[in-house]
Amino acid sequence: MMAEDNFNLPKHIAIIMDGNGRWAKKRGYPRIVGHKAGVNAVERVVRAAATRGIRYISLYAFSTENWNRPKNEVTALMGLFKYYVKLKIDALKKENVRLRFSGRFSSLPESIKDILREAESETLNCNKIDMIVCLNYGGRQEIIDAVNIFIQKNPQKQIDEKTLRSCLYLPDVPDPDLIIRTSGELRLSNFLLWQSSYSELYFTEKLWPDFDELDLNEAISSYSGRERRYGKT
Repeated sequence: MMAEDNFNLPKHIAIIMDGNGRWAKKRGYPRIVGHKAGVNAVERVVRAAATRGIRYISLYAFSTENWNRPKNEVTALMGLFKYYVKLKIDALKKENVRLRFSGRFSSLPESIKDILREAESETLNCNKIDMIVCLNYGGRQEIIDAVNIFIQKNPQKQIDEKTLRSCLYLPDVPDPDLIIRTSGELRLSNFLLWQSSYSELYFTEKLWPDFDELDLNEAISSYSGRERRYGKT
């Protein structure tokens, strides 16, 4: 990789992984087959991001609104999630990938919470890339939870940006420089609402299971050609 290819590289990329169901439907498969294909795309893209020198990658895996999907699909998704995390912990450690989770965990089953804790503990010392899985995550919910945490800790004080940030799910993680959404949809869908205030957005028609290293490179190239002014002239 030539040095200029890494010019203006985003430190943190967040991805709204959309299109698994449509990918499966186009091929006549059940939706869960699309989700399994989406897991393969996660592996490709995280590995490619780490190779490019991306320090953080956040993946919108399951939103607070996704509980409204058919029960059998939700059950299958949770089972796939547990299976994948257990299966891949050793491989993640070998590739120096730290696995972290962001979301409202209080309403998750204990069996899943145990897996989250184990995976985070097992990969705690990995430092090539932080792979952040947003599970039972909602941007509005995160802000509400942060405000409530602040009120509990500081009942007599007024909130400000710095203190609110300290109460977010992962306050040490920098805001995403680049947010990618697949499948042609043009919205954030309640993802990282606080953190995305100055993120660059990139939309692609590709369905998530088809997204690969070349697509990631195109998104990074688009980002690298933009001027980020943060409200300045």
